Amino acid sequence: MGTALDQDLGDNYRAAYSNRVGFGKRPALVLIDFAKAYFDPDCILYAGVEAALASALRLREAAHKADIPVVLTEVTYQPGGRNGGRFFEKAKPLACFVKGEKTAEFADGLVPVPKDIVVSKQYPSAFFGTSLASTLTAMGIDTVVLTGLTTSGCVRATCVDSMSHGFTTAVVREACGDRHPAPHEANLFDMNAKYADVVSEDEALAYFTSALK
Repeated sequence: MGTALDQDLGDNYRAAYSNRVGFGKRPALVLIDFAKAYFDPDCILYAGVEAALASALRLREAAHKADIPVVLTEVTYQPGGRNGGRFFEKAKPLACFVKGEKTAEFADGLVPVPKDIVVSKQYPSAFFGTSLASTLTAMGIDTVVLTGLTTSGCVRATCVDSMSHGFTTAVVREACGDRHPAPHEANLFDMNAKYADVVSEDEALAYFTSALK
């Protein structure tokens, strides 16, 4: 009889981490860091993730129709990154998010509307150092549906913190993106195994539609 190390990776993980939690009753949709930096071919952070944005925008439209709260996050730093700490020190491309830089603005097509909640952050997780957890708790939210950029960075960090704060968490596969398919797929795989359900856009849309009934 073989050990776990002898098994195919998929079989190995399914044996230990095949649980699926499902959705709760009161969702919020979070769009993480859809900034122009990721869509500008001349920017060091360009990622070619137009399809992820299009998916996220479809989900936002459905959430608005269902009166589901929508949260948009943005990364923003003071000149020189003096409020960015060790993260800004380590990750040099974060200079793209200094306030006033065109690359720091929301991506084309993603304009906050008055009822959207905008969360400004300096670190990967949308929860770290922000009021997001308190805001969602006060609204009675029990489920956080995540979209955004990048899958291996701020989406993953937000996913772990969402679960840690006690929210049922879902990550929408088509609405997340990364600069390379390898970290994208690896992190979706790992989040689905341990922290959240990775769901399709169609599943998330059906869930939002059900909230209208």
